[in-house]
Amino acid sequence: MAADATAADRVAEPVSIVSHQGSGVLEIVWADDHRSRIAHARLREQCRCAACESQWRRQGTRLQADPGLRLAQIHPVSVQGLNLVFSDGHGRGIYPWSLLRQIGELPEPLTPASP
Repeated sequence: MAADATAADRVAEPVSIVSHQGSGVLEIVWADDHRSRIAHARLREQCRCAACESQWRRQGTRLQADPGLRLAQIHPVSVQGLNLVFSDGHGRGIYPWSLLRQIGELPEPLTPASP
């Protein structure tokens, strides 16, 4: 059983993290070879810091980030995840590996049709 837990933990660990500034995408390759490609704006919208969660509870909506928003800095948080700092100055959120994997598995949002 402990071997199963160890294998499951390895799946949740990244082996490569690259921020593609031009396209505004954070690419994470996981130990199980799964590849997550997450828009910087989506990461900002999914922030779970106290201020963003408070807005969610008060207004029932999450921030709608500008698609041009970019990651300005990426800081490791121990072996648990990342602290992401965005070009809008927001940098309070900690993104555990499990949350990053979950965000990476969300379907792409529908974009409004052009007139």
